Amino acid sequence: MADVYSLENYEPRSGLGHLISRARTQLLSVLDAELARDEFLAPLELSSAQFIVIVNLAGREGATSASELCKGISYDAGAMTRMLDRLEAKGLVRRTRSPDDRRLVNLELTAAGEAAYPRLREISMQVMNRSLRDFTQDEAKTLQNLLQRLANNVVA
Repeated sequence: MADVYSLENYEPRSGLGHLISRARTQLLSVLDAELARDEFLAPLELSSAQFIVIVNLAGREGATSASELCKGISYDAGAMTRMLDRLEAKGLVRRTRSPDDRRLVNLELTAAGEAAYPRLREISMQVMNRSLRDFTQDEAKTLQNLLQRLANNVVA
């Protein structure tokens, strides 16, 4: 299969990578604004980055570790520790020592974190639906499938 890009037709400032990055940045920015406006969530002062952590902890069977989260969402350990400190201070996440291995710290949502999750999910869905407003359902599904293929092709 031939390469999609060549030196003649690749422009890093307007190519696919740029557009994916720009779309992600804009989506997270709009999500930040919506979280700040929401009557229920605004007092928690949640950011889109904190939303991502909460989403990754929600609905998990048992707790997960900070290192698992780092791998799953591409955060470095220092940034993750600071993020978890903030979420713990807000009463949304709890750290507990593993009963099997005291070196391991497990993470889980608190009751307050579980209570916030449905509203976080709803706001995220509203932001996504507004962003896809001139897409058909088939186009949105195609975009999702194409991005999933792209993600599957990217190897570290």
